Amino acid sequence: MAQFTEEQKMIRRIERRFSKGVVSYGLIEEGDKILIGLSGGKDSLALVELLGKRSRIFKPRFSVVAAHVVMKNIPYQSDLAYLQAHAEQYGVPLVVYETSFDPTTDTRKSPCFLCSWNRRKALFAVAKEHGCNKIALGHHMDDILETLLMNMTYQGAFSTMPPRLAMDKFDMTLIRPMCLVHESDLIELAACRGYRKQVKNCPYESQSSRSDMKAILRQLEALNPEARYSMWGSMTHVQEELLPDNIDGI
Repeated sequence: MAQFTEEQKMIRRIERRFSKGVVSYGLIEEGDKILIGLSGGKDSLALVELLGKRSRIFKPRFSVVAAHVVMKNIPYQSDLAYLQAHAEQYGVPLVVYETSFDPTTDTRKSPCFLCSWNRRKALFAVAKEHGCNKIALGHHMDDILETLLMNMTYQGAFSTMPPRLAMDKFDMTLIRPMCLVHESDLIELAACRGYRKQVKNCPYESQSSRSDMKAILRQLEALNPEARYSMWGSMTHVQEELLPDNIDGI
């Protein structure tokens, strides 16, 4: 019986969870052309690897292209040569798109929100230009659960980033193929592959609450090692009859 190394076990685990997410949520269909948002972080680098490999499997047949958005007014020293080489390694063409945003245009929104939204608009523009019908983002299971906690805590809403979201306004579908992949495995993959970290000196990064939610998720898992699976299951097992009715003024 073949013995697998810890590295092989980790890669098999990632590929298994990746495939389960893609199949369970119907994220890839015959003839798709998918744009990968390549920020340069470990998650997007892993997504290029995973989708690039999968695009070589003929069923279903689909093609991929990656886009790296340069936000000119944020100090983000992207190693474009490295990103190009990484994408080429997995047979994925890379497009570099430059844009910027003015944080004073809408003081009701945080600079992080405005930056994220403008990056997303840039991805829509590149996707349209290259005839893509889907945009793949590198969010993993931890990201989705942390967003659930953030929305419950700050927005009073039981919502998160879904694995698949049809954006009718843009005639585009967002997919998150790594929705069932654990961040801990991606950290191991990054170390194994030697992913080169991009230098980011964002002046607004300290305003993010995501790191707090990450710590809370770890605390929940310390209480119950199966907490992430329970939280994930709760999103599809909503027992409305056991929830309070909507009352204005609370």
